[in-house]
Order: sequence, then C-alpha cells, then structure tokens
Amino acid sequence: MTQLVKVAFIWILLFAPAFAADTTPLSPNLQPLSRAVGKWVYHGENLQTAYTKAGKWSWEVDCDWSANHVYLLCSFVMQWPEGADHSISISTYNEVDKAYWHYEVLDDEKGNKPVVSRMTIVGDTWTDASQNADANGKTAPHYRVVYEYASSTRVGVKFEISKDAIHWTTLGQGEGIKQP
Repeated sequence: MTQLVKVAFIWILLFAPAFAADTTPLSPNLQPLSRAVGKWVYHGENLQTAYTKAGKWSWEVDCDWSANHVYLLCSFVMQWPEGADHSISISTYNEVDKAYWHYEVLDDEKGNKPVVSRMTIVGDTWTDASQNADANGKTAPHYRVVYEYASSTRVGVKFEISKDAIHWTTLGQGEGIKQP
C-alpha cells in the first residue's frame, strides 16, 4: 500500500500542473488576436526610400498569450537591410476605449521610446498605426504596419508612411508563414 501511495504522489506532482493550467477562455474581443499565436517566419523586401534602405529582410516571431489571457506577447528577431533588431510586443483590447492597442520595445537604437499604436482589426486585416514614428533618423508624420491574413498559416505584411494619413507610400512588404 505504501508503494501505491508513493506512485500516486509522484504522479500528482508530475501531472497536476497540466491539469491546473489556466483554461480561462478568451473574451470575444481578444479572440481575433489568436491568429498570431505560434512561431512565424517572415521574408520580404524594403524599397530604397528616405526612411528605409533597399534590400531583403527576415523576421522570426514567437507569439503566445500571457498567463491571464489578456495580452498577446510576441518576441521578434529581425534582420533588416540596416542590421539586426530585436523587439518584444504586447497587443490587447482595451474595454474602456473599445480599441486594440499595440506596444513594442525595440533595441535598434538605444534610448528609443517604446512604440504605442492604436490597432484596428477589420476582418483579416490588422493595422498598427503610429504618429511621428522615427526611422533612420527621420520622423514620419504617419506610419503603419498592415497585416493581411490570407489563411491561418499565411500573412502578408507591408510598411507604409504618409504625410496626411490619407495617401500612403509603401516602404517594404513581405509574407509570414506559420511554422508547424
């Protein structure tokens, strides 16, 4: 009997955490963010502009939910034509202003402030829009990153700037593929 108790105790220690994992369902407003959960590899190309250097780029992105299922956390390793960058982002839905928000901290230029952008999600299109974004020492009045989900495993991405938030100029674009 003592041996059976020991085996049961060991089993509980090994497997109880799996049964105790938070299974809180996502609120309906957070559910669209689930599309990004997983490991993604992106490849694309930038155009030569005042804000970007022409050339190919790649990203490795790993996204998952925070323990409380309120924040989508993503870690980026990016190889740009200008050099390597790393960032961490947090995306969520704010019940007070009824809007999605995206917060990102980049290591490309030491001392830079975090990027805070209001994000819209309309169908398969996610748009992160910022004002007065800095790129290569120049300030763009309006900057946005647009993600177009073609499926649960494929997403297009493009980077755009604008002086008036009406007419947009593409800086670069690419595609992300979800990894198995």
